[in-house]
Amino acid sequence: MTSTIAAGGPAGTVRRSGNSRGRAGSIGLWLVMLAQLMLVLDATVVNVALPHIATDLDFTRAQLSWVLNGYAVSFGGLLLLGGRIGDVFGRRRTFLLGVAVFTVFSLLGGLATSPLLLVIARALQGLGAAFAAPSVLALITTSARDDGARNRALALFSAVASMGGALGLILGGLLTDMANWRWTLFINVPIGVAVLIAVPRLVAETPRRPGRFDILGAVSATGGAVAIVWALIQAGDDGWSSPRTIGGFVVGAALITVLAFTERRVAHPLLHPQLLRSPSRVAALAAMAATYGGMLAMFFLMVQYLENDLHLTPLLTGLAFLPMPLSIFAMSRIVPRLVERFGAVRLVMLGAALRVVAFLPLTQLSANTPFAIVMVALLLTGISAGMTFMPLTTLALRNVEPGHAGSASGLFQTMQQLGGAVGLAIVASTYAAFATPGDFLTGGRAGFWSATILSALALAAVVGLVIRPRKVG
Repeated sequence: MTSTIAAGGPAGTVRRSGNSRGRAGSIGLWLVMLAQLMLVLDATVVNVALPHIATDLDFTRAQLSWVLNGYAVSFGGLLLLGGRIGDVFGRRRTFLLGVAVFTVFSLLGGLATSPLLLVIARALQGLGAAFAAPSVLALITTSARDDGARNRALALFSAVASMGGALGLILGGLLTDMANWRWTLFINVPIGVAVLIAVPRLVAETPRRPGRFDILGAVSATGGAVAIVWALIQAGDDGWSSPRTIGGFVVGAALITVLAFTERRVAHPLLHPQLLRSPSRVAALAAMAATYGGMLAMFFLMVQYLENDLHLTPLLTGLAFLPMPLSIFAMSRIVPRLVERFGAVRLVMLGAALRVVAFLPLTQLSANTPFAIVMVALLLTGISAGMTFMPLTTLALRNVEPGHAGSASGLFQTMQQLGGAVGLAIVASTYAAFATPGDFLTGGRAGFWSATILSALALAAVVGLVIRPRKVG
């Protein structure tokens, strides 16, 4: 880092040069990215600790699912609201508020002494994540110096988003085995405190966007998303035809209809209709939903296979996923150059096709399946994710006005979270329909077929864009 001595100032006084400010900004964005990793991995970090949580806090089987679902419902349901608040009140300010809420309730969740307190803490963690996450992507896209820097930052963001789930499983297994399940939540506290101290000094605030706040849009978007996510989660317990599941979908659909009606008529909408007028953006949103749904479904099934069928410890179960984050990180280093050479659409297609190939062997799992096949499938899944997430992010945020970056980011991540909820609900229902007591493989194979179909839908979402490569990259 270069610096110059301030003329006429006391000895040791240093004035930062432009290069110093640039490096400080880079460090700030790295810290923002670290916070994003913390938010993403928290969706899975408690997975392998669930049996220990159930024993320690006397959870019933039905209650235990809400340790995961409480976070998913509030995170997925409030992302659009978080993105809009960032646009109106400043993204750095909204990001820091979200990180503060997330950090406080991570600590309280780790200290929880009853199922209710832990579930409430997890839901409020999701609230903080929903406020912080859209501002992360918006800060990245609006702070980049040029297209090259933007692509590199998006590649890193995409690597974090796509490998966070696998890292959560590894970290959760390590902490559960080496300490106890409470450290899967305590680990967020020092990270959150460091981000809250350093980011205000290193990352500039974005301009506020003047205008009135769309209260009706916020209520209908948030309520509709929460209702749909809740219904999808309940379907795994109550069934798709239960009155509660159907009622949740009806309420969600009604609120989304209100949102669509409202956003066309208000001066400052929460969700700008023009964001959905781009075919490449709509295709990217659909592909992201199907991609993330398939990956989270695979995590759900693979953890059960490794722990129940192969009888691995939580630590070894987590470490079995190591090929995924390693391959995703490796791909993140070269994907920006691949996008420049081949275009985002072609790379997404190749990654989606590779993911289908990776999942197919898992549909044929048996007691005699070599473990090497499972590891190769995880490796190929990581490569395909690293090849897919950054181009999808590029397509989803291309040509978005800076003033709408937070809303577009919130929409993109909402589709990611809702896709994960849909994937888990479909796979859990399929698994339950075909499962037999004491035998994972029968239901597991059916579940992996569902995950494979979800990956094929991601491929189908972008196939039509190939005929227009000049318009979408």
